Amino acid sequence: DLPQAIDNLTDLISKIESFTLERDVLLPNFDIPNEFLNLDDKSDNGTRGENSYLKYLTYEGASKRYVEITDEIKERIDFELNVIENSGYPGYFLIVQDFIKKAREMDVAVGPGRGSAAGSVVAYCTGITNVDPLKYDLLFERFLNPERISLPDIDIDFDDEGRGRVIDWVVQKYGKQNVAQIITYGSMAAKSSIRDTARVLDLPLFQADRLAKLVPDMTSLNKIFSWDQKKLKENIKNDQISNAKELISLSKGDDLIAETINLARDLEGNLRNIGTHACGVIVTPKPLMNLIPMTRAKDSTLMVTQFDNSVVEDVGLLKMDFLGLRNLTIIKD
Repeated sequence: DLPQAIDNLTDLISKIESFTLERDVLLPNFDIPNEFLNLDDKSDNGTRGENSYLKYLTYEGASKRYVEITDEIKERIDFELNVIENSGYPGYFLIVQDFIKKAREMDVAVGPGRGSAAGSVVAYCTGITNVDPLKYDLLFERFLNPERISLPDIDIDFDDEGRGRVIDWVVQKYGKQNVAQIITYGSMAAKSSIRDTARVLDLPLFQADRLAKLVPDMTSLNKIFSWDQKKLKENIKNDQISNAKELISLSKGDDLIAETINLARDLEGNLRNIGTHACGVIVTPKPLMNLIPMTRAKDSTLMVTQFDNSVVEDVGLLKMDFLGLRNLTIIKD
């Protein structure tokens, strides 16, 4: 009896645009010397030359790192290069070795290697790490496994005074529109949700403090109120069990204190504030504004992604960790 309703609905459905956030990893454009550009068969229809250039740099570095390139060393290098080629990430290694080389030229102290990346001979030969994995029997498979291809993750330590200069150089090389920091979302924890609720409800400050101090360490309001007596004893320190019981008892009243506790339970876990990831930097081949939602943060001169750390890699963005260590500054001084 209402044909126009069907027409309107059909019209609305036809305007719905379906999309997925997932995409292949977007590596920044790395300039390959002309003589390597047409040497690859598998990289971008034989035009990029990333595999050949990485192989060249690796063997150049190996001749400086090792007195003699034995069959064992050559076998390990070729195996790693083959895995890197099949995974499609030679460009990643080229980008990382490039800014680490530049950092050393700028007299920024660079760490010797952190985590599973120290197991890669290619990383060692290209100057990304300074630990010989063959000498210490370190496994490459912990870093990049041919059975489970995932984007390699190299965390790089710089002295905390020079870290900013390295990021500035990356911004200058790849373009300010193509480089961003990552947002972090702070959520309301048990004690802060009580204090915030108390402030809005005009509960006196001394009472808000007393309530917040009743919350046992390292737990949440929702857990405290859902646990039975046995669970409380198993999960909370003995000297704090009475505090938890008092909090539960106070919540059953009909005064402002009870209202504060119960509203705080509802608010707990909600987003409270945003910040900037301490070391994560995103670098892309095209302006980030065309790829994902962006924002500004008061503690960052760069743009900031609206996707946090758990999402940016899923949408195909290359995340690099530029860690600033005061230890390196002290050693350097």
